[in-house]
Amino acid sequence: MDSTTVSYVIDTFFTLFAMTLIIFMVPGFAMLEAGLVRTKNVSSVLMVNTMIYAIASMAFLLFGYSIAFGDFGSDTMSAWAAFLFQMAFVGKVVNIMSGGVSERARVLPLALFTIIMASVLYPVIVNWTWGSNMLSGTLFELSMYDLAGSTVIHSTGGWALLAAIMVIGARRGRYTNEGGVKVIPASNIPLVTLGAFLLWIGWFGFNGGSVGSIASKESANAVALTIMNTNTAGLSGAIVVGAFMYFMYKKLDITMILNGALGGLVAITAGPDLYTIYQPILIGGIGGILVVFAVPFFDKLKLDDPVGALSVHLVNGIWGTLAVGIFASNGEEITFLGQLKGVIEIGLFSFSSSLIILMIINKIFALRASKDEEMQGLDVEECGVEAYPEFKRAF
Repeated sequence: MDSTTVSYVIDTFFTLFAMTLIIFMVPGFAMLEAGLVRTKNVSSVLMVNTMIYAIASMAFLLFGYSIAFGDFGSDTMSAWAAFLFQMAFVGKVVNIMSGGVSERARVLPLALFTIIMASVLYPVIVNWTWGSNMLSGTLFELSMYDLAGSTVIHSTGGWALLAAIMVIGARRGRYTNEGGVKVIPASNIPLVTLGAFLLWIGWFGFNGGSVGSIASKESANAVALTIMNTNTAGLSGAIVVGAFMYFMYKKLDITMILNGALGGLVAITAGPDLYTIYQPILIGGIGGILVVFAVPFFDKLKLDDPVGALSVHLVNGIWGTLAVGIFASNGEEITFLGQLKGVIEIGLFSFSSSLIILMIINKIFALRASKDEEMQGLDVEECGVEAYPEFKRAF
């Protein structure tokens, strides 16, 4: 075989392997969310995550990919491998949103929103950034650098979640009339830990695969640096949050430490290929601290997010995208103002379009379960299968 054929085969295999790692994030989200909600809602959470993967992937295959990239095709690898890699991303946007409305959102309205997000909203954003760029030559043209989606995926999902919480409201009993916050403890910490580490592993395919090639010495080094910087930011987020929690409260809260790691991973996602081996320590550490302060901030606003997705994905998606403008600005292709413009434009589009669509869906099919259904738990009403039938449900 000639060198071109060898490169084609290597990059096809690399892309399929990266796609497989990203799919590990499906059980990652499922386990994380299942562990953070109450036992009476675990089957519902698992059902939502399963349906999001299936429905979002199919919608992207039939409609979304062509909006984002045009026809199937690639000169450097199999077109089907290129498609599968992009398909692996799409469900993550809705996973971010669905976790934040756990324990009170119905499955079918979420499925309908998933179809619209995967076939239209997310592909339009991809078109502006990674695709053919329908905004090219206009005032709104984006010059934002976002390797693997700090804004394109994580902030997009976070803005959709913010819209969903505004439409659906908080869980009953979460906030007191006096303005206090009632703690609703996680049901299964081992599942939370397993889910977080599955997400962490998936991130290596998420970011590393986004480099696009591994078939040369230069691209192999770029992939390795990207994965190392990704891991470093997660490590830094976990360490900084652990140290902060112990200093402040003399407690090591595993859920907060894991979310600190995830915050660092989100923050590094915009530019892990651009940094030295030391910058991700600062970027990930700041990402972890942002999670610590964002969680109580959103609670003060009575934005009920059981899994901390707003703090991890929205806040750190913004921070990670702006960090590229701070640490990797070259005065030409990458500038801080260009990064800020991308954050604002995609944020406005994601939030406003999601809010309008969710309000319309809510008028047709109630997004929120009834009071009795919520008290009983969504496993019984939505799924007919309880995850822990031998346990007495806690109302």
